Amino acid sequence: MIPPAGRPTDATGRDSVDPTAGRRTEAALSRLHLLVTRKLDGLLQGDYVGLLPGPGSEAGDTREYRPGDDVRRMDWPVTARTTMPHVRRTVADRELETWLAVDLSASLDFGTGRWLKRDVVVAAAAALAHLTSRGGNRIGAVIGTGGEPAAAGRGTPTATGRFTRLPARSGRREVQALVRAVAGTEIRPGRGDLGALVDRLNRPPRRRGVAVVISDFLAPPAQWARPLRKLRVRHDVLAIEVLDPRELELPDVGVLPVVDPETGELHEVRTGDPRLRHRYAEAAAAQRAEIAAALRAGGAAHLRLRTDRDWLLDMVRFVAAQRHTRTRGTTR
Repeated sequence: MIPPAGRPTDATGRDSVDPTAGRRTEAALSRLHLLVTRKLDGLLQGDYVGLLPGPGSEAGDTREYRPGDDVRRMDWPVTARTTMPHVRRTVADRELETWLAVDLSASLDFGTGRWLKRDVVVAAAAALAHLTSRGGNRIGAVIGTGGEPAAAGRGTPTATGRFTRLPARSGRREVQALVRAVAGTEIRPGRGDLGALVDRLNRPPRRRGVAVVISDFLAPPAQWARPLRKLRVRHDVLAIEVLDPRELELPDVGVLPVVDPETGELHEVRTGDPRLRHRYAEAAAAQRAEIAAALRAGGAAHLRLRTDRDWLLDMVRFVAAQRHTRTRGTTR
């Protein structure tokens, strides 16, 4: 599998330095589209509310509660009358609006596995566009990039970021244009603002649908947890976390020069020290656990994609598992 690997400098796929970059990007996107179509076709047959077969938003009938049902859909009046727990079933929506919050801050321009993290972000956006754009459904995106880095000696840079909004549209050509715009977005130096990016999906208020946040979530959860919870009030939320194996543990390669892509600071890490590698792994595990807890508290479904694994296979397994979970115990 080959995610898009081009680095165009504008949304049209042209590169002022290398005139062949646009053609390489188009070729990579074509291969990606073919790959996604082959793997994901048939996963979403029938009615659905979002990325996965969902509960819908229109009230339906009532049935007895079964283990695995969403307790937020408890029908308390019927439960009180019958003394047995009941849940309210809903009619699946037949038209879907999906919005992507795509984080392309400087920390995504990194990778030591098979791909860069930004390549996996673009590939995930393409797969989601394929999954949710059938039957007149609309898909839009807000793309966030880094801001200008702080000058030397002025302390920690503040989160600023720049945003590009792509309106929700239906149709194959429009979806391909959206994916092309995501792939052609230039990653700028500086620290992005993931919280502001997520909050862009809350304003203006939109019809109920699916909101997908694609990021490495390296920003402190305090920055984005509240906007995510607010987003969950109205939409089904899917959080796709993209990570690299070197963000979880360090190899023993001697003195390793490391550059922070968001601030430009250079550090030399002595990876030969086993205690340092152990502390690094512990801190990384604690960080990922904090991210997972914040996403779970925000009510978001959590999918983790890695640069050293088959991201499409992980996505297929996630969709299949979520479909089984949501339809378990229900009558078709």
